[in-house]
Amino acid sequence: MTRNTKFVVTALLAATTAVGTLPGEATATTLLDLLRGGPGRQVKQQAAPASLESQARGGLEMGDPEPLPKISGPQYYTYKAEAQRAIKIKLPVAEPAAGSTETQASPEVLGARRFLSDVTVRATDEVAKTIESYYGNPNKPLIWTDGEGISPRGRAMIEALAAADTVGLSPDDYAVALPAETADPADPEKRQRELMSFEVALSAKVLTYVQDTARGRIDPNKISGYYDFKRKGVNITPVLDMLRMSPDVAAYLRNRDPKSPQFIALRDELARLKAEDAAATTQAITITPGTLLKPGQSKPETAQVIGALKQVGSEALLAEHSMALNAYTGTPEYTPELVAAVEAFQKEKGLKPDGVVGPATIRAMTGHSNAEKIAKLQVSLEAIRWLPADLGQRYVFINQPAFTAYYVNDGKEQLAMRVVVGSKANQTYFFQDQIETVEFNPYWGVPKSIIVNEMLPKLRADPSYLDRLGYEVSYGGRKVASSQVDWNATHAVDVRQPPGGDNALGELKILFPNEHAIYMHDTPSKSFFKRDMRALSHGCVRLAEPRVMAAAVMGTTVEEIGKQIASGQNRAVQVPQKIPVYVSYFTAWPNKDGVVEYYDDVYDRDSHTAKAFKATTDARAPRA
Repeated sequence: MTRNTKFVVTALLAATTAVGTLPGEATATTLLDLLRGGPGRQVKQQAAPASLESQARGGLEMGDPEPLPKISGPQYYTYKAEAQRAIKIKLPVAEPAAGSTETQASPEVLGARRFLSDVTVRATDEVAKTIESYYGNPNKPLIWTDGEGISPRGRAMIEALAAADTVGLSPDDYAVALPAETADPADPEKRQRELMSFEVALSAKVLTYVQDTARGRIDPNKISGYYDFKRKGVNITPVLDMLRMSPDVAAYLRNRDPKSPQFIALRDELARLKAEDAAATTQAITITPGTLLKPGQSKPETAQVIGALKQVGSEALLAEHSMALNAYTGTPEYTPELVAAVEAFQKEKGLKPDGVVGPATIRAMTGHSNAEKIAKLQVSLEAIRWLPADLGQRYVFINQPAFTAYYVNDGKEQLAMRVVVGSKANQTYFFQDQIETVEFNPYWGVPKSIIVNEMLPKLRADPSYLDRLGYEVSYGGRKVASSQVDWNATHAVDVRQPPGGDNALGELKILFPNEHAIYMHDTPSKSFFKRDMRALSHGCVRLAEPRVMAAAVMGTTVEEIGKQIASGQNRAVQVPQKIPVYVSYFTAWPNKDGVVEYYDDVYDRDSHTAKAFKATTDARAPRA
């Protein structure tokens, strides 16, 4: 093929963005693959399959442009709770005489246990197997009943499970129908059957609680494709034996709850809010939803804003602006004096001090209601169970709703910085990984979604588009001009942006290999960090202070990081020690002082989690 031959190729790209690949490495996926349902399974198929002959020719035959494809992100699912089955307990058998077959033990020997095989309790397979093993053993005593009624141990456990809401779980998930208090003279066996059903049902609920409190009551991966967690295993085999020997079953149950400082802070905050609700006497601050008040405007909502400011403003703020606030009479004019007071409030709250009263400022003034906070805490107490029980002594924690990344060392927060995360259309995932590499002066391998969804329409209209932007396009291992490519046909190309001042990744990127191609990086778009709502990227995490974070994970100085960048060389350097990174999503989370802070649910994920809670509770309810 000569230099003047026009390459009949079109997007796609080797994802040098795929985390862990070093600069220059490339793996191509053809647009044909995406259109035909190959590796890009999330692409909507819009054209009939090409003939085998045309595929063999590599798409070189000209024709009408193929329809524009579309790569879509993961979807949210209708949550389906874990399947349950009937518990089938095989009764113990009497020791047979020599040469005889096994026979069931006599009713006199079994007592009330003879009705264990008749119970209609359902549970997940793992719980059911554990119960069948325990109660099928004649040497294992009953735990919650004594053959005549509910034992003191059983009553203590009922009370302990009823307090599940104190740790963010739902008591409804662990409720058990109580047996009759006395026997029916007309059917003396009925109460014994009820007691055995209660015995098995309570054991099933206890084992379920032990699993739930360690790993969460729902599987986040079944909420949407934006979650990526390996479900924790919980060893429940010894639990029933331990409970029958425990002098305090409620204490045993509480001891199974997570013990991390973050969990304890969230749990204690939940208790505080519930107590506060019980003693509530103050009226909530309200500002009309959708209010947008700018300096110099005249709106009736001004009175609500200033009224809220008087209630929540700090003593220092109220003293400094006392003249303007005391003189205000409820008029609609948003005067410069009032603007100055609002700007001071915004500055105190870490917001952009521009005097514009929008959603972020209103939220800071009105806060979340206690009901909203409690709902956020319940979701956060669930989500923290998906993470390791101990986050570690050194790690990076990215909380997307807070738009903040934290670096923790020796168990203490050493830095926090603003970040930009994915937009609602390009959401950042919730997962954990390990930081392995820092790449200086990086290339940007353009992601498939950006090529197909955003660049391809422009390239079809203007094939030289990438040439003008300075992007590198290569085919078959050799560079070609963007204008040489027929973007209406199908084949594979690699597209990347060289290092430089306008590179989308800026000066560096911090890599933690994952299949979602998410990493932390610099950006030339510094103005984004001044915004309060920073869900603006294509999914990766942009850092306000990338050199500071790189120095932290590399265990070096900001000056040394600057020298690496100043060389101008594209270079990937492994971190001295792999560091856990938690790319998380918490709308309630404790700060470094242990005070829980609340954030808006930017991706509306909490509502999907709440639906999963309900689906789980419904599935666990006894069948009629």
